[in-house]
Amino acid sequence: MTSGRTTVTIYLVVFVGLILVGLILFAPRPLWLGALVLVTLGAICFAIAKMTGRNAEPPVTYAPPPVEPVVRREHRITEVALPSAWDDYDFVFSATIRWSPTGVGTGESFVNAEALAVEAVLARARRITETRPPNRASLVQHELGGALGRMEPDETGCLRVMAESVTLTLSEDDRERLAKLASTRKENAVWEHEMRYQQSRRTYLSENVLKDPGSAVVWWLAKNDDHVEKTVKDIGLLAQLSSAANNTHVPEPFLHLVPGPVSGERVAEPEPYLATGEASPYASVPRTPADHFDAFLLSLDLPERDPGRALLSRQISDVLRRHGRQDVADELSRRFDVPTASLFDDFDPPPAPPDGEPDR
Repeated sequence: MTSGRTTVTIYLVVFVGLILVGLILFAPRPLWLGALVLVTLGAICFAIAKMTGRNAEPPVTYAPPPVEPVVRREHRITEVALPSAWDDYDFVFSATIRWSPTGVGTGESFVNAEALAVEAVLARARRITETRPPNRASLVQHELGGALGRMEPDETGCLRVMAESVTLTLSEDDRERLAKLASTRKENAVWEHEMRYQQSRRTYLSENVLKDPGSAVVWWLAKNDDHVEKTVKDIGLLAQLSSAANNTHVPEPFLHLVPGPVSGERVAEPEPYLATGEASPYASVPRTPADHFDAFLLSLDLPERDPGRALLSRQISDVLRRHGRQDVADELSRRFDVPTASLFDDFDPPPAPPDGEPDR
């Protein structure tokens, strides 16, 4: 139809052109000028009409091929036990499983697509949970949500499977057991730390502070803010204390400083009785280690109900037991009613010297 219209148009243009050429060659000038004007107007009208007719024609449209809808199905599973990294502690898994046929392999009518989808999701989840501790269930839940949130083919290749709304918990009994285990571990760690601390303190006292009378005197001088006169008065008691801690006799250079009988012998009376002239209650009875320790406490001006007195007595008893003087330690405990407390809570042992540097 369009080709015929084009041919007619060509013939019409040729015919009009021949007439116009004849008029120009043989007709007078006014005549062919008028004809030229008429032909020009006709050509313009024809062009306008042709353009209008072309625009009026409906555009040709091409319909896209139909898109096949994606077939997806879903199934909810709840409270499925999945293993954890600890024996006898299982996770409780729940999720909504979605799957879509791939069109590959056996037709869907010949397989249980729901069972294949559930198996694929559980296998993917198990590979993660069996390497995770049960006390991190909330963290593992988010990890599973990301790992199972992608459509992936199953082992058969028939389906693409994913999971949504994933939850991962523990049973109530397992949560209580894990809480008790965590509490026990923390308490045991604190107890071990305190035990090592006390052992370090006792070792320092017995091996450094009370290893001999000289070390005890230096330590006591530092404890009393360099009060020389007070330390000099306590040298005898410190010598006794050091000897008791090491299960030895008081060294000969310190015997005259001991405020009482040593090994059953009479020596100079304690200063309070010398000053007043009163008879000493220990004049005829040999003094025991507990008597010497009592005199030592009196020289420190510690009242009977002073907590520092009980703390010092307790520590001395511990040192004596460590060195095999159980009898003396028991006597101190009975006499001074020592509570279960630690000595020298305000005293910290000095730091250990660096490797290779001798302890001074």
